[in-house]
Amino acid sequence: MCDAAEKMLADTAAFAGVCRGKILAALFFEPSTRTRLSFEAAMLRLGGSVLGFADSASSSAAKGESLADTVRTVSAYADIIAMRNPKEGAALLASRYSAVPVINAGDGGHHHPTQTLTDLLTIRSLKGGFSGHTVGLCGDLKFGRTVHSLAEALSRYPGNRFVLVSPKELAIPEYITQGVFAKTGTAFAECEKLEDVIGDLDILYMTRVQRERFFNEQDYVRLKDSYILDR
Repeated sequence: MCDAAEKMLADTAAFAGVCRGKILAALFFEPSTRTRLSFEAAMLRLGGSVLGFADSASSSAAKGESLADTVRTVSAYADIIAMRNPKEGAALLASRYSAVPVINAGDGGHHHPTQTLTDLLTIRSLKGGFSGHTVGLCGDLKFGRTVHSLAEALSRYPGNRFVLVSPKELAIPEYITQGVFAKTGTAFAECEKLEDVIGDLDILYMTRVQRERFFNEQDYVRLKDSYILDR
């Protein structure tokens, strides 16, 4: 993947028409700026076309149409679907009803694999490879889907160690510590203060506390700045 991405960066003109005649459906049931526009810009630069919506209120979902029916319909119009949805597992469900490939552009607080591909490319360009790093994951580790995807990806490479920095209420879920770290033998440590560990890190991955994942506004206000370095 990284090799292909670097070839494209080095010679963008050579890839300008590889998606000519193809249509991307961007289905964003949840607000997005960077991810949605990056998909749309990429498809346009590759010579393809884009259709879709950036707000579920403008789709038939607002009238009660199921995700399965939406995907069935849209897959008849497009060659590939990029979808973001606030519900965990939505991308997997969509893939079971779609006639074309579905790219997960974020499903609730679960995963964000395409962001991880970008992160891996950045890590390789700066560090030369994916192994032997001490990686700090800081902020909202409970709902941070980019964190979950990156942790799973880097756990596949030897010698990586994670330092998990967050308040206890936003600690990384067990399906990562037990289902990923334990299974791969990846070392990790947990702490609540970034200043205690920042000098030991090779990579620091910061995430915001996500207001949209909280049911209680008071909890969000209490925790939103908890990972900022003491002044």
